[in-house]
Amino acid sequence: MVENPTSLSPDIAIHVRDIKKNFGFIEAVRGVSFDLKKGEFLTLLGPNGAGKTTLLNVLSSLTRPTSGTATVAGYNVLDGDPMMRQEIGVISHSSCLYADLSAFENMLFYAKIYGLDNPKGRAVEVIEEVGLKARLHDRVRTFSRGMLQRLSIARATIHNPSVLFLDEPYTGLDQHASSLFKDYLKSLHTQKRTVMLTTHDIQRGLEMSDWVAILIRGKIVYMERTNSIDHANFENVYIETVEKNLAPQRS
Repeated sequence: MVENPTSLSPDIAIHVRDIKKNFGFIEAVRGVSFDLKKGEFLTLLGPNGAGKTTLLNVLSSLTRPTSGTATVAGYNVLDGDPMMRQEIGVISHSSCLYADLSAFENMLFYAKIYGLDNPKGRAVEVIEEVGLKARLHDRVRTFSRGMLQRLSIARATIHNPSVLFLDEPYTGLDQHASSLFKDYLKSLHTQKRTVMLTTHDIQRGLEMSDWVAILIRGKIVYMERTNSIDHANFENVYIETVEKNLAPQRS
């Protein structure tokens, strides 16, 4: 039975119950359940192939689950409601930017797609927010990896979404670009957006989030509040958890 989103607490931004996603015989996500309140930040850790990207794709309605239910910002992800797109922002492995257009032209395109008032003004504003005002009219193909990632944030937040899904956003960034990116994510979080982040950078994930979860073989095997764990020792906890859950099953 599909749960009615109107029956959920108004404080819940993301509600997931027994989500499964199969690709043929491959079980990418195997019965994931959790709740995330409005304004909370969840860092999702796990080895390559654990199902992190697939889970984010399901929650952002980019792919349908095989079974289970989920609501995001009050919308059932199974319904494919276009209004849900107004409430979520996604940063994935693809920048979703047009290389032959300038930063301004890219943002103007997305501002118009979302039907924003004063699209030109909002396009300039969001580019300034990510520190790229000096490159406003430069073609995106000339941007460094760090600049592309910052412009991807601008694209994902131009419509002021209430929920952000960030899939390995630090990949390929140098130390300076990573620091700028982290500061901007912090500013987004203080604006009471709900954030789900996948990353291999354990300490950075802990530093920014309210919750940390470990996904292994498509299942959440660990989930705790970050203020209740020992950050200095958590990398050892993560390694032990991964090794335990990846160990061959004894018959």
